[in-house]
Amino acid sequence: MTAAARTDPELVGRPRTIRPRVAHLHLGTAPHAADAEFDVGHGRDSITWTAVIPAIVLAAGRSTRMGRAKASLPVDDRDTFLSRIVRTLLAADVDDVVVVLGHEAEAIAASFASSGLPARFVINRDYDRGQLSSLKVGLGVADRPGVTAVLVTLVDVPLVAASTVRAVLDRYRETRAPIVRPVDGSRHGHPLIIDRALFRELRTADEDAGAKPIVRAHVSARGDVAVADEGAFADIDTSEDYRLLITDASAGSGPGPMD
Repeated sequence: MTAAARTDPELVGRPRTIRPRVAHLHLGTAPHAADAEFDVGHGRDSITWTAVIPAIVLAAGRSTRMGRAKASLPVDDRDTFLSRIVRTLLAADVDDVVVVLGHEAEAIAASFASSGLPARFVINRDYDRGQLSSLKVGLGVADRPGVTAVLVTLVDVPLVAASTVRAVLDRYRETRAPIVRPVDGSRHGHPLIIDRALFRELRTADEDAGAKPIVRAHVSARGDVAVADEGAFADIDTSEDYRLLITDASAGSGPGPMD
């Protein structure tokens, strides 16, 4: 890790860049400065907070079942798992993407840099403690005044369509359900939205139990969005999963348009 990363303990505002449009790696998780609009009228100052739903991409694990870092695996001639996810989120008008790295963080960030896509990176020192530990680290960076919820997804699910991301965002804005997620029958997938009313529960939850008990306790019919998008449910976790992905892509039935 670079000396700059070691000596910069907090992520405040937009971070410095080490390559064009790619955020510097930071170890701290303090919330950054608020996005505020100041308006002066009728002799008083007023502050308007802009509602924001940032995305958190969890990409810190060891990928032990895959045998190599999933974030850097190619999906096609243009994208890796990570760059495809970020590209899709941006296509769905998510304008603040926080990526939580851990294992092989420097290599993954370097691989992502060639995409030229904007993202903010934070390192979870304790990534071996599981996904909830990474979600807590991501919350520490993404949360700030104006944030009403976070959109959470896994690096294991790179093929979700932008239309699914938009559908999940639209349902949340319509209902303010505490958990919003894509579903297909009994299947549920990613990304999911977690309302800020649950942030405290997440931050104090047992990391051994993970976030699933909290999610399951707050799912509802109004928060479930039916989608016909296999990418939302395609968890590419093993070498065999990846081989099938590449085989399908070679046969012309692989990853389609992000929309």
